[in-house]
Amino acid sequence: MTILLTGFGRFANVERNPSEQIVAALDDSRVDGHRVVGRILPVSARDTPAAVRAALAETEPALAFLLGVAPGRTALTIERVAVNVFDFEDPDNDGEQPVDVPIEEGGPAAYFATLPVRRIVAAWHAAGIPGALSDTAGTYLCNAAMYTALHATADERLPAGFVHLPSLPDEVASQRAPAPSMPLQTQIDGVRIAIEAAVGEAAA
Repeated sequence: MTILLTGFGRFANVERNPSEQIVAALDDSRVDGHRVVGRILPVSARDTPAAVRAALAETEPALAFLLGVAPGRTALTIERVAVNVFDFEDPDNDGEQPVDVPIEEGGPAAYFATLPVRRIVAAWHAAGIPGALSDTAGTYLCNAAMYTALHATADERLPAGFVHLPSLPDEVASQRAPAPSMPLQTQIDGVRIAIEAAVGEAAA
């Protein structure tokens, strides 16, 4: 079984994106005997959907986990829903700032994650890692990556979904009022635990 794991690099005010570092840490590793293949997606309304589709086509995964940072969140959060819209508060790395633009013209308004979201949250709690179910992936590129993955695999019902991550401690430490954060190793452990939970569900 191949497991696709994606993340993003720097954007806006985020210099150290934990999703990029987690992908680097887990790429070409084994989780429950299954190979993890990592890909970093562009922070681009124009290019992110195509990059997601290319990663899926290239790796032909049995599971797809997409990652991104959500500054201000206090825990790992797995997203329940992705919506068919680009609506950016901040420009992407190309300087583009679409408003009310469909990700997939004529596509469904939304998709539910096909990963076992409650099983993943329960696994985090059992491991003592703060984790929660979230009902919004936002309207930026994290949402776009999740929507695209679910749209591209809708016919095959590939287990796919998105995990939002807190900021890293050194990313927020110098702020006048530091935002919530989580150490990188805890986040790596949390993503590995989420993969193990999904693999267990798929094997059941």
